[in-house]
Amino acid sequence: MSAKHNAAVMQLFDLLESRYALRVIWALSDGHPQTFRLLQDSVGGVTPNTLNTRLKELRAAHLVDHGGHGYRLTTQGADLARRLQDVQQFAGKWSQQQARAIPSQPAGT
Repeated sequence: MSAKHNAAVMQLFDLLESRYALRVIWALSDGHPQTFRLLQDSVGGVTPNTLNTRLKELRAAHLVDHGGHGYRLTTQGADLARRLQDVQQFAGKWSQQQARAIPSQPAGT
């Protein structure tokens, strides 16, 4: 990977590592616009201030936009959300393997 591509990946990771950023993208991935309040409920546990900050960052990155009906993913944001579906598939397999790897604990311990 070239230094330019590596820098782009790190820049994207920095954005997505921000608290609740991935949850916002995931919540909007169904394609339906959401109002601020509905998005706050969809993300869960996020304060209005934090959600507002994340939305500003995601809008500045051209991943989220706000239209007449609420917040929605841009074309780039929808592309990212589709790619995150691979992570969802991986997570399901990983979780099953983790469950099999953890020995059952006897009751009462």
